[in-house]
Amino acid sequence: MSMTDLLHAEDIKKAVGAFTAVDSFDHKRFFQMVGLKKKSPEDVKKVFHILDKDKSGFIEEEELGFILKGFSPDARDLSVKETKMLLAAGDKDGDGKIGADGKEMGKKSQGSFLTSWKLKDFYRCGQLILNSHL
Repeated sequence: MSMTDLLHAEDIKKAVGAFTAVDSFDHKRFFQMVGLKKKSPEDVKKVFHILDKDKSGFIEEEELGFILKGFSPDARDLSVKETKMLLAAGDKDGDGKIGADGKEMGKKSQGSFLTSWKLKDFYRCGQLILNSHL
């Protein structure tokens, strides 16, 4: 499955293009622009799994730095500052990674990050995504 199976290619292109300058990345705006706020929790989880390059069930800090490339291979890498800000927004339990599912992490999801990152942390990253629409 590719990102364009879940999101519109034109939305991805516009969102990636909006954040070409270093230190310009705004996760809320980006996730809103690619259309994640309109997606079901199941589709958000699919996006998470596409971004989880090592298939560990988590998106670690190293993977977050390349998150834009998960949407478009020609996108830039996030700066260290942007990566840390994204991790801080999505990693609410402080374990240094964003998990795909609250139950996996042994905690209940709080609100929706994707509606508030809903898939616990990605669901929190997702909540970064979904809180973007609020």
